[in-house]
Amino acid sequence: MAEAALKHLPVEKVVFMPTGSPRYRDAPHASGADRVAMLKAALKGNPKFTIDERELAPGATGYTVDTLKGFRDKVYFLMGADQYEKFGTWRDPEQIRKLAEVVVFARPGNSVADQNTIPFEPMKDSGTEIRSRAKRGEDISAMVPAPVAEYIARHRLYR
Repeated sequence: MAEAALKHLPVEKVVFMPTGSPRYRDAPHASGADRVAMLKAALKGNPKFTIDERELAPGATGYTVDTLKGFRDKVYFLMGADQYEKFGTWRDPEQIRKLAEVVVFARPGNSVADQNTIPFEPMKDSGTEIRSRAKRGEDISAMVPAPVAEYIARHRLYR
């Protein structure tokens, strides 16, 4: 998705922002530190990709609208079509649209006809499937970058 964003948007870099543990949904399956470590492993050597950890900071609300208020300039907010279908239920979606240009990646079975989209060939494996396989101790090396698969195995994540 990040490579497609670089290709189709007038941007010089893509910022990955792992979420914290918001009160409005279940906590992520891996700790913030583990998710940052996996991102660093996956992004190593690509100067066009960076990580912003502000949502992991103590006191961060986890609400996108609050995070976007922390940026000085208007940004592109990238999301999958599956999340876009729920966007109307998010906290202050109209304010999010004022703070960022929402751009959506198509996903099988999701409609985004009314939104700015980026052409993207969706991955065949979902995050849920990857975590399920890791939980069962199955090989995930073809599904994620090798350093990420190694990190998951070494730290026994998702088990």
